[in-house]
Amino acid sequence: MSKKKEVTVEERLRALYDLQLIDARIDEIRNVRGELPLEVEDLEDEVAGLTKRMEKINTELEDINTDIKTKKENIEQSKALIKKYNEQQKNVRNNRAFESLNKEIEFQELEIQLSEKRIKETKAQIELKKETIVQTQERLDQRANHLKHKKEELDAIMAETQKEEELLQSKSEEFEKKIEDRLATSYRKIRASVRNGLAVVPVERGASAGSFFTIPPQIQLEIASRKKIITDEHSGRILVDKVLADEEKEKMEKLFGSF
Repeated sequence: MSKKKEVTVEERLRALYDLQLIDARIDEIRNVRGELPLEVEDLEDEVAGLTKRMEKINTELEDINTDIKTKKENIEQSKALIKKYNEQQKNVRNNRAFESLNKEIEFQELEIQLSEKRIKETKAQIELKKETIVQTQERLDQRANHLKHKKEELDAIMAETQKEEELLQSKSEEFEKKIEDRLATSYRKIRASVRNGLAVVPVERGASAGSFFTIPPQIQLEIASRKKIITDEHSGRILVDKVLADEEKEKMEKLFGSF
């Protein structure tokens, strides 16, 4: 038979409560960080989005300026053609040729007017985009500065707690291996289902810790006997007697410090 099957109920309860003490301490460390990691992540996403928007607007501005340059070149070409057609009109010998050149001149004049109109409209777009750039840059600077402070705050907390958390996490995995898979799975499920993550709690003043429901004296005696694993009928938490809880807490404090 494997060692896990030879472990007594009391040893399982002690291992479970040790695991709970470690996991509760990990929870406390993570609670100190609170929403900071999510805030930093959200700010990073926002800064990345604003940066991308700035890049897009600047690219659009470059395209607009290229378009204006092209239209100005078209205007110069039209002017050159008008000058050329005017010179040709001086040498034509019939009205038909003269009128044909006249139509070409009128067409180029319309092309100039259209290009100038488009340039005027495009310059108005440039002004709007410049205003958007100023506003977006202000927002980007503000959020980037906020991100910097939040990251510094998170880094400071991480520097203080990360080493301890990593040690406790490895110990949590180590202690969980002392418990059979079925019981470890139940423990994790209970932890996930209760608000404060406490899946194993001691009986205090006749009730499970954190509960107002009294546990019958006979059940309290069974819990204290440590002959079987008993759960609170109201919360589903695994119950241990206070003496065991105090002993394990003292043992864990010697190993890891205050709990």
